[in-house]
Amino acid sequence: MIPGEVRVIAPIIERWRYRWFGRLAVSDGTHELVLPMTGSVAQWFQPDERVLLALASDASHPPDFQDFQLWRPVEHGLLPVWPLWQEEVRYERRSPLTGAPLATYRLLFREAARETDFLAIVELEQSHYASEHEKVARWTCPEDGSILDANTRPLCPACHRPMRFSEILGSTRASRFLVAELLDRQSYEPAIVGYVRIDPPLPIMHRRLPDGTLVRHIRRLVFPADWLEPTYWPERHVRLLREREPYRDPDELWALAEEQALAQCDTQAARIARVVIHPDYRGEGLGHTLVSTALRWISERRIPEMRRPKVLVETVAMMARYNPFFERAGFRYLWDTASGRPVLFFGLTPDAQARIEQFIATDPVARQHRGQLYRPALRTAESLAAPIRFHHVRKVYRRTLDLHHLAPELQAVLRAFGVERRVIETVVLRRLDLTIEPGELIVLVGASGTGKTTLLRLLWGAASGKRSPRFTPDGGRIELPVNTTAAAFLPGEVEPAWGREPLLQRIVAATGDAVAAMELLNAVGLSDAVLWRARPHELSTGQRERARLALLLAESPNLVLLDEFAAHLDPALAGRVARKVGTLLRRLAITAVIATHRPEVVSALQPDRLLVVGYGGVVEASSPQ
Repeated sequence: MIPGEVRVIAPIIERWRYRWFGRLAVSDGTHELVLPMTGSVAQWFQPDERVLLALASDASHPPDFQDFQLWRPVEHGLLPVWPLWQEEVRYERRSPLTGAPLATYRLLFREAARETDFLAIVELEQSHYASEHEKVARWTCPEDGSILDANTRPLCPACHRPMRFSEILGSTRASRFLVAELLDRQSYEPAIVGYVRIDPPLPIMHRRLPDGTLVRHIRRLVFPADWLEPTYWPERHVRLLREREPYRDPDELWALAEEQALAQCDTQAARIARVVIHPDYRGEGLGHTLVSTALRWISERRIPEMRRPKVLVETVAMMARYNPFFERAGFRYLWDTASGRPVLFFGLTPDAQARIEQFIATDPVARQHRGQLYRPALRTAESLAAPIRFHHVRKVYRRTLDLHHLAPELQAVLRAFGVERRVIETVVLRRLDLTIEPGELIVLVGASGTGKTTLLRLLWGAASGKRSPRFTPDGGRIELPVNTTAAAFLPGEVEPAWGREPLLQRIVAATGDAVAAMELLNAVGLSDAVLWRARPHELSTGQRERARLALLLAESPNLVLLDEFAAHLDPALAGRVARKVGTLLRRLAITAVIATHRPEVVSALQPDRLLVVGYGGVVEASSPQ
């Protein structure tokens, strides 16, 4: 490819599909070419603008998407425009104990360019934020021009064919989207696990002080005005156009205002307007990884308008009060807007970083919060005051086999095998001596029926005071520290009470704090805010299991007993939930004994000890791994 200068004739945009298809007409003075690209890129070019074009030697005519490269001349060089930006990232979740990798993700971060990318974004949006009364996408039928707003792809009411994606509602013409594609995924895993939306900075921002005082145009007091202006502000253009042409069709006025706003937008800042992670992958660190990658995209390609260098990124996000991924990516909290929403900034240059830190150091309110917004609400439990000790513990199950409940012909069948009425005794634990240290995470494994649940029952009986034979040893004793506060989830036997309240309401009632409740729900893999309003019957079996686990942890125990942990989850999700729960148990200094059959759960929990239960005994594995 040999680059050559060409002149832009005009972008060619079909409004109904500009997100994923557009064209740019250019001329070298002799020939005209129409370059295919996304309309989200083409719309930022103006007629007579000079750009640099390189065609592949084997380019088709007209060129295809992969047949050319395009650059925009900027000060001190050329800005790549096409092909679109992408970056492959290998992300590892490491053990907090050994530093060894627990899970590895290979992710391709790239600008959304295909209709299927936006279908995935619609699915993520609909899953998290839509309700029965709110639609997330606009759809168009190219055959008859029908337009519908819906949360999933509808059929055209006229021709009954599937409609085509047109727009994410709530976004703007200036919005650009970066998606995270999961490579090397299993067949049941989603292709797109998250996305971020980038907009120009907000046109106006006022600050509300804690005493109610309003500080107008606060950003101008901290940053140079030309960093943030002129931004994308079609509403202002509409007002001016309406004054000149009061009788013109409103839709025509708005379309013209959008074009004028795109042409004038030229800032040195950007705004992260939306970050969405697939609920099954939250808590894996993908949130701050996606934000950090988006910062590189903004800086390297000057997103969204591709004009002046970017020096500053802002975000206005209520969710930042409850999730720290912006701060983990390096954002600093500066103030709240007039409506009470927190505003965080990231400096892409030393000058911008210095201005942010100067504000935090000198502003009376900022000096108190020191640039930190998120404050963890879950508190470390009071550790067990002493070890838990099993002294010569014995447990025998006795059951009577009787045939009188069977039909006579079936009794005859069993008698043919020598089965008659008898009493069967099974020794499950035989003089067990075991010590569990405060703060240990113990995992029990073994064949079904060998005593894992029995060991948990006996611990629960000793901790709760239950004296029925099922929960007490037949010999020996169990010593627990006097400060033991136990919580158990033994499915079908001991489960946290829920009732009929919405999930978030029930967890907040138990913790007394909304932030703590959200931390717990995130930790057990229920990060989808839509599920927080659900009642028990509205959740799947696996979701109800995780909800009860959150309820159990909300009781602030220092001893947790779990049977058949993550039994109803697929392998990948079970591993992710186990990693998060194991991390939380250690952070809160909770002693835990967990029974499971699943190797991926054992590996993800990173237990301090792995105990193999069977044939009346308990043997410690040589290595938990």
